[in-house]
Amino acid sequence: MVHPSTFELGPHTLKIPRTLHKINRNRLVERLRSDNNIPERSIIVLQGGKTLNNYDTDTEPVFRQESYFHWTFGVGEPDYYGAIDLTTGRSYLFAPKLPDSYSIWMGKLYTLNDHLNRYNVDAVYYTEQICQVLSGLKPQVLLTLKGLNTDSNLETFEAQFDGIDKFKINNSLLHPHMAELRVFKTPQELDVIRYTNKISSDAHVEVMKSIRPGMTEYQLESIFLHHCYFNGGARHVSYTCICASGTNGGVLHYGHAAAPNSKTVHDGDMCSFDMGCEYYRYSSDITCSFPANGIFTPDQRIIYEAVLKANRTVMNAVKPGVSWRDMHLLAEKTQLEQMLKHGLLQGDIDEMMKARLGYIFMPHGLGHLLGIDVHDVGGYLFQCPPRSTEPGLRQLRTARILEKDMVLTIEPGIYFVDALLEQARNDPELSKFIVWPVIDRFRSFGGVRIEDDVVITADGCELLTKVPRTVDEIEAIMAEGRKREIEFPQKTLLANYK
Repeated sequence: MVHPSTFELGPHTLKIPRTLHKINRNRLVERLRSDNNIPERSIIVLQGGKTLNNYDTDTEPVFRQESYFHWTFGVGEPDYYGAIDLTTGRSYLFAPKLPDSYSIWMGKLYTLNDHLNRYNVDAVYYTEQICQVLSGLKPQVLLTLKGLNTDSNLETFEAQFDGIDKFKINNSLLHPHMAELRVFKTPQELDVIRYTNKISSDAHVEVMKSIRPGMTEYQLESIFLHHCYFNGGARHVSYTCICASGTNGGVLHYGHAAAPNSKTVHDGDMCSFDMGCEYYRYSSDITCSFPANGIFTPDQRIIYEAVLKANRTVMNAVKPGVSWRDMHLLAEKTQLEQMLKHGLLQGDIDEMMKARLGYIFMPHGLGHLLGIDVHDVGGYLFQCPPRSTEPGLRQLRTARILEKDMVLTIEPGIYFVDALLEQARNDPELSKFIVWPVIDRFRSFGGVRIEDDVVITADGCELLTKVPRTVDEIEAIMAEGRKREIEFPQKTLLANYK
């Protein structure tokens, strides 16, 4: 009997049974069998990610498996195919037949039996046999994956192989079922996401303890990356780290190639660090905001506590049956109320909401689905509420009604973005609510985002992220960190070159 294999990256990391994927395959088979539009003798055919090498530079780019293929089979290498026979439920992998020279340059050549044991499927063949094997199963139709990712506006990667034209193909039936299944996490998947949150949370705390004015943003990014990889086996992050200090905190996707976390952190800066590790392709997405010197100024405290109140108000309200759109509006209203209370705004809250003032200070959606992709699939499937056309609401990555076992981020924020403030100044319907002398005081503030990951439970949510959140908790953990001696490598390096 073949025993199910596991994935781990050392005894200090999470051990994941590859039955996780068998459970997903069984869920998929059961769901498709209940769809009367799908012929009984259908076979699902998926193509994994390809080797990424544009031209020969004798380098090996780091490979990341295509998300649907990972969800279904958990294969870590490129150039595989997979199939599932709906009639029998049997699963098949098709591995590339590698040349003998592979063993010289790249290591062990795995046999088909090795692959069978590693990936817990029913049969393994070489990719060159795919046409022959599928023909022998006599399918009525091959179901291939083609559909739009409403988050990226890109289509999925549909399987193609020599001889596929000999089969009847349907590429429209599979995608909505697979995308919907990925929205709801199994207990095995939730264990992995809990793990990525634990590792990322600990890494954020390490950054809070280590930060000193005079460091560069990328040095703090490197502390996060090292902690996640060294302590958690997380080689990859879920997205490019956003390590924004000072005015950069108002740049929502800071950290990109034109702004690569390169600023020096100054005393008095507010920091907004959005970073999350990935383990076994499952994501985390956490943002911590804190003062670089460890002590909140009165203005920093006003904005931070307004965002935290919105975060916790939403967290206390989410449960099955609640509209995610309504949660976004709740976050906006909470933040506007706090800004009104502290004299940044004036006027009637309901009128502000109607005028969509909240968009000026929070130009992104409240949060998004989370899973194998950091912005996970299923936000706007055909049966879901449609995307709004209103400012702020149209930025929501889903407007679904919440259900048990969904994993989402809750990430309200307040930002002071010149382009948006000028837009509001030039719009009488918006400008009348803003106390401009006070807002101008915040022009160089940047922004605050507080982002947590949660899983929806039967009667509320489970908070997966474990980091200091109140002002007192943050100041205490940063004070603890300031007791440590931190060496500035740039000083040592410069001294060596003199």
